[in-house]
Amino acid sequence: MQGQPSRTAKRAALYRAAHQVIDGGAVFADPFALPIVGETAQNFPRDTWDKPGDRLMRLFVAARSRFAEDCAAAAVKRGVRQIVVLGAGLDTFGLRNPHVKEGVEVFEVDYPMTQAWKRASIAKAGIAMPEWLHFVAIDFEREGLAARLAASGVDLAQPAFFMWLGVVVYLTKHVIRATVSTIAQVPGGEVVFDYGEPPEAFSADRRAAVAARMARVAMLGEPWLSFFAPAELDAELRQTGFSEIADLGASEIAKRYFGETLQSERAGAHLIHARRG
Repeated sequence: MQGQPSRTAKRAALYRAAHQVIDGGAVFADPFALPIVGETAQNFPRDTWDKPGDRLMRLFVAARSRFAEDCAAAAVKRGVRQIVVLGAGLDTFGLRNPHVKEGVEVFEVDYPMTQAWKRASIAKAGIAMPEWLHFVAIDFEREGLAARLAASGVDLAQPAFFMWLGVVVYLTKHVIRATVSTIAQVPGGEVVFDYGEPPEAFSADRRAAVAARMARVAMLGEPWLSFFAPAELDAELRQTGFSEIADLGASEIAKRYFGETLQSERAGAHLIHARRG
């Protein structure tokens, strides 16, 4: 909602924290996940985040962070020294930055109110603010990303890796395409993001659950606005300038990160990594 920090960003952060407590961080270990939401393993309300239906969402949130950070690590090995986290919320990559020795700088891009809330959360948790972390305030729907990044110290003439998690579905397609275009113009630019298939792609029994979730986030003032069919998105990314694209659907995510096979539902959330060749 305008003028307020993101409520869905807080929910995602609580899912990451729950993954540490309930799943032992099996998919994605994050030592700051609990303190940044003001919790400890002993006091975390486990029952609240371990209800029927919570497990898959909890693991997906962990999996997308793991996927993004694995791709970022590969980018650093190729020489990337700038990592931009779009719509960072309470994500802790910038606080942890496992690539400090390689000289990697991290730029977090988000709404001013969300960033103010994050700074307060970091201070309350007693976490030191690292010198390699830079905050870039922006309203994605009203400001140009390239100009804000350049003004904040990102060298758009050098390779950069972009993380964009839990954000795309809340933006209009116009803003999504503009952001993708900006990333594609960066030499060696690459991005990891998640997206959802249209509701009509789901089976009839799952469609009702998807509709219910859409209604819940809409009530929070952060409605889902954009969906993509995989083939449609692949074509758009290639047309924009990306030549190396990996798209993991629900079945691939479950198999890779949970060691499970999904028998019925094929539609769902996707993780995608796109890179200029």
